[in-house]
Amino acid sequence: MSVTVPSTVPSTVSTEITGAETASAVLSVPAAAPAVAAAHYAARLAFEADVSDVRADLLAGVPGLVVVDSRSEAAWDQGHIPGALHLPTARIAELAPSLIDPALTVVTYCWGPGCNGATRAALAFARLGYQVKEMLGGFEYWVREGFAFETAQGTDQRAIDDLTAPRSGISCAC
Repeated sequence: MSVTVPSTVPSTVSTEITGAETASAVLSVPAAAPAVAAAHYAARLAFEADVSDVRADLLAGVPGLVVVDSRSEAAWDQGHIPGALHLPTARIAELAPSLIDPALTVVTYCWGPGCNGATRAALAFARLGYQVKEMLGGFEYWVREGFAFETAQGTDQRAIDDLTAPRSGISCAC
């Protein structure tokens, strides 16, 4: 396999990588064929949504979805997404059928990327027959992107963390 490196690479870097020079951690396993990659990424998007897209849909009043916070009561009181339904994971099987129309797509979230609570909640909903997506980044990234949130004391909002979103407040448009 031979890979040509763009001309913007400094002249001290070789512009050709061959099979004998597999010191690359990235290239040591070849990339998937384009059709396989497309199927993989389409599947990921069928299971996941990001906080910016969830916020845009909530602000636009897009029908057909419900956002579910699967955390504890204390976590909910500390802060949650406006318009979300609070339904702790342990109570989903018991309460979801009476609270959520099965025709809706459920979007689950928990604290953040270091927590798999939203994944467990999504599994619980899927087992009940709901279409479900997990919101990547959870409540942490909602707050870090500078979006308003509700607490037991009222509405709050923090400055945008420029490691997660542009300071301007304008979407990264990715």
